[in-house]
Amino acid sequence: MAISQPPPRNGRWSGYNHLLRARLRELQREPEVIFWVFMFPILLALGLGIAFRNKPADTTSIAIVSGPGAQETLAMLHRSPQGSLIRAEVLDQSQALQGFRLGKYDLVVEPGKNGSLQYHYDPARPESVLSRAEVDAALQSAAGRRDPIPTTAVTSSEPGSRYIDFLVPGMLGMNTMNAAMWGIGFALVEMRQRKLLKRFVGTPMRRSDFLLALMSSRLILMVIEVGLLLGFGALVFHMRILGSLFTILLIGAIGATSFGGIGLLTASRAQKIESVSGLMNVVMMPMWIFSGVFFSYQRFPAAVQPFIRLLPLTALNDALRDTILQGASLFSQSGRILVLVVWGGASFLLALRWFRWT
Repeated sequence: MAISQPPPRNGRWSGYNHLLRARLRELQREPEVIFWVFMFPILLALGLGIAFRNKPADTTSIAIVSGPGAQETLAMLHRSPQGSLIRAEVLDQSQALQGFRLGKYDLVVEPGKNGSLQYHYDPARPESVLSRAEVDAALQSAAGRRDPIPTTAVTSSEPGSRYIDFLVPGMLGMNTMNAAMWGIGFALVEMRQRKLLKRFVGTPMRRSDFLLALMSSRLILMVIEVGLLLGFGALVFHMRILGSLFTILLIGAIGATSFGGIGLLTASRAQKIESVSGLMNVVMMPMWIFSGVFFSYQRFPAAVQPFIRLLPLTALNDALRDTILQGASLFSQSGRILVLVVWGGASFLLALRWFRWT
């Protein structure tokens, strides 16, 4: 008599593995993911890297008000050492001031009596302030002023000290946040609208496995993204990567997991795409501004910097920059990793408790 074999039993992680494979197959059917996750950060880095590349000093455009002394002022600028960096035109006062208001000129110089000069500039425009200083230095030098202290200037354009070196780690952090939060938040709300979550609940699936599978799918994309963006920076802009690639990937994975938890929490109860879009923007907007993606957060007042450092994107950007540009070890970034773990762990637990499946 044949002995019937007991039916095979699924292991603890069988449901998670099936859900993860299903999610990755869904991503294959969304070609826009390839562009926004992989191509868009590279194109943005390319554009900003070209815009802020090392290039010769810009010339400043000024207008000289016509009248007594105008031609003499123009001649002094031409014979000054800085004359090649100053483009000057002699115009009547109304034309000069109109061009200044429209941004055509950075500065208006109006010669006065007894050889005096009056500068019209806008203190709110950095280029106008810089133009005033450059033009005044040029005219004073042409008039015979000698600096009592000899000085020299050395430009810094080595890899590691350029804007593109600062930018790429910040873009890695920003795109990790965007991909985790938007990818998870939109997917959840879309499934909720289509009643798919309600069907999932009717299966023997563990709810924690479902949420973990969503977060894990973003981790796989993050690994590819880090490799592409770092490789692009190294090949195109000769960016130096001093840290361990394993450490960089591990920090990125912790960051993606943390933002995945925040994305789950943000989308845990939203019923419509419009609702989750507003919630995502409310959560991410402060980090886009304060967390040092495109410029250092050290520019903000010292009183708010402790709060800025507690933001998860700030912790991720700082950890990536120290590791990529300075070769920092994983242990030295433990404080920043702790910030990410607390944000991600607390968000995931709250999302698991408050999540609405219908």
